[in-house]
Amino acid sequence: MASSRGTRSLVSTVLIVLLALAAWWLQERSGDDGSSSNAETSASDTATSPTESATSPTESATSRTESATAVATEGLPEDDLSSGLPYVAVGDLPPEAADTLRLIDDGGPFPYDQDGSTFHNFEGLLPGHEDGYYREYTVETPGSEDRGARRIIGGAEGELYWTEDHYESFEVIRR
Repeated sequence: MASSRGTRSLVSTVLIVLLALAAWWLQERSGDDGSSSNAETSASDTATSPTESATSPTESATSRTESATAVATEGLPEDDLSSGLPYVAVGDLPPEAADTLRLIDDGGPFPYDQDGSTFHNFEGLLPGHEDGYYREYTVETPGSEDRGARRIIGGAEGELYWTEDHYESFEVIRR
């Protein structure tokens, strides 16, 4: 009986320490100045009256993706070791990029005839491969009358690169 109480006491102590560490970690990650708790902020930010519009499913899914990406990428290098290019999380890309990624995953159909065509890597910013290794895909730019400057480049081995400045710079998309 005494060892059972001792075990419960130990488990309670461990849980309290873990909760305290989690609270500290969340506060550090959010940059909170300590003036309000995350629980208070979360409750007040998410409360809505029946007349207020709720978060759309897309916004909710994006928030979940961003949260999952933040947890999944913690402790990983900031740059891709094979290319030397920085990583970018899907949640940090514009929403139109997520639409293009879905189309790439589904094999199309794509909105532009050029989508899926060979990207030649003339700039030499991506890792060197034979011509035909890379394919380019348009990422819609709201308000643009043409294809705009944003692209996703896909490699034959499944790697994906993001450029928002028409091939002047690239980031590796971390999924």
